[in-house]
Amino acid sequence: MSSPKPSTIRVGRRYRASRLEGPYDAIVIGSGIGGLTTAACMSKLGRKVVVFEQHYTAGGFTHSYERNGYEWDVGVHYIGDVGADHTLTKRLFDHITDGQLKWAPMDSHFDRIFLGDRHVDLVAGPEAFKAELKKAFPGEDKAIDTYLVYLKKVASAMPGLVIGKVLPDLAAGPLRKLVSRAAPSYLNRPTREVLESLTGNQELIAVLTGQWGDNGLPPAESSFIIHALIARHYLYGGYYPIGGASEMAKTIIPVIQQSGGEVFTYADVKEILIEKGKAVGVGMADGEEVRAPLVISNAGVFNTFDKLLPETAPHHAFYQEKLKTVERSMASNCLYIGLQDTAENLKLPKTNFWIYPGADYEKQVSDFMAAPDETDIPLTYISFPSAKDPSFAERYPGRATIEIVAPGPYEWYERWADKTWGKRGEEYEAEKEVFAQRLLAKLYEKLPHLEGKVDYYELSTPLSTDYFCRYSKGEIYGLNHTPGRFEQDWLKPKTRIPGLYLTGQDVMTCGVAGAMIGGLLATVAVSGFRGLPLAKKMFVG
Repeated sequence: MSSPKPSTIRVGRRYRASRLEGPYDAIVIGSGIGGLTTAACMSKLGRKVVVFEQHYTAGGFTHSYERNGYEWDVGVHYIGDVGADHTLTKRLFDHITDGQLKWAPMDSHFDRIFLGDRHVDLVAGPEAFKAELKKAFPGEDKAIDTYLVYLKKVASAMPGLVIGKVLPDLAAGPLRKLVSRAAPSYLNRPTREVLESLTGNQELIAVLTGQWGDNGLPPAESSFIIHALIARHYLYGGYYPIGGASEMAKTIIPVIQQSGGEVFTYADVKEILIEKGKAVGVGMADGEEVRAPLVISNAGVFNTFDKLLPETAPHHAFYQEKLKTVERSMASNCLYIGLQDTAENLKLPKTNFWIYPGADYEKQVSDFMAAPDETDIPLTYISFPSAKDPSFAERYPGRATIEIVAPGPYEWYERWADKTWGKRGEEYEAEKEVFAQRLLAKLYEKLPHLEGKVDYYELSTPLSTDYFCRYSKGEIYGLNHTPGRFEQDWLKPKTRIPGLYLTGQDVMTCGVAGAMIGGLLATVAVSGFRGLPLAKKMFVG
């Protein structure tokens, strides 16, 4: 396959120093959904915020790209909790887009979990969800009912954890103790341990944890916090942005501009400027220095403290030590597929496929990592974006798209890391082709009528994730969501360095909604009492 041509979907304004219109009240590094959320929320409070994005388009993992007459999203495969106006996710989206972002529901059977030859659907709505599971697992009624209770109790415990992220240290410590006493004992236990206390049925546990790819850790390793948050997030079904994932940045940027702010692309930040112990701005790749009293990093904690923060900065050594307490999340390969026919004609579903060889997720992952060529792929996720988006057929007549995601360790491709994107050579392309064929085989196994219908495909690797999103090991969820991660009190918006704040998925949790909450918390942290009415509006309604 020849080197691909660059995307034509570009959101944001191309950076040039002459286009800066400071002074700015704040600088946001990175235009992922956490950074855009913070900038839009601050704009709503009258702050003039500039967002710098090194990529050619804004949005981070929420951007879309177009190639060979097809469009794909790179991370917005589906969103939960936007079907009703009262939910936190929907209220926050409406706030930062002035209600301009619209949603289309997926099928009520939104996720299909395949365990070998068997499959069980996750169905929208608590009662339908339970009924489907009870039909699939007779005799497990009590475990299923209790599981739903557990999800609700975790949700009830979260406000205390969230508030603790923005309180001063003196107040946050006592609050953590109160939250710990009030929280259920299973709150931050490993997910598998919690579920095995409810049932010994491993297939039921596998179905309940069949979305583990949404956080990147199999259930024995993940905290029950992240499992419960994801499961609750999709309890009322999945939705897709009408117009595609790029509509997120397109509808948020005008809100940022309302107070004089801007989102610049091709805007590569090289360092955070520190003077007299404070963050005072950023140094750009072109040598320009842009100053503001607040610097808010959406670049992730590894990039922020290991690459952007000068070694001479105060607390540099402290953060270097803290980085040892967290791990980078999983890396992945993604196969982007184009077909010359409509989703309707091709009978593409509005249901995600989660394909597993069997119920023992941890063993399957371990075996695959030890011998990837001889072992079945432990997780294959298939998404059908052109079927989910009702505007796709109008925007791309006679076309359809599919995306397939699977684990793809960075180490597989590390020897090509110093090569330029699109020019990594025949050996690299051959390696990608082998894995692409394995993923296509998974697709044809479930939807055999698609064989021979594929017009175009290309595989992205962790090197692509690094190139476009600056996650240097290809980690798609920032930090691993282990129980240990949720014990780290330094993962919060306000850093020890005056003027420097964090936003995005490393603040709270991964995913679009998690990163947005991180963006809201960063706004509250930098705005003090001015941000409290905003927080109350979001959390209370």
